[in-house]
Amino acid sequence: MNIYEVLRRPVLTEKTDALRAESKYVFEVDVRANKVMIRQAVEAAFKVKVVAVNVANVAAKMGKAGRRRVISESARKRAIVTLAPGDKIEFFEGV
Repeated sequence: MNIYEVLRRPVLTEKTDALRAESKYVFEVDVRANKVMIRQAVEAAFKVKVVAVNVANVAAKMGKAGRRRVISESARKRAIVTLAPGDKIEFFEGV
């Protein structure tokens, strides 16, 4: 897997805004990616030094819409990336 296929999109919520003050950034990543791949992808894409990577698997959700139609949300994986002191990702700062 190419390192640029690992990162899907940044997760931008109020909770992740609070984490940014601690130099932690949250990304939705490919479900096949591991911590080493995520570290390499962030360091290559944003030219920063990664200190730690935490990964959380988000389970798929099932629900109903109407009487018979079932809607499913696919499973995904989130990565919380901690950067070295002094480093920051400029992409997030203007959002």
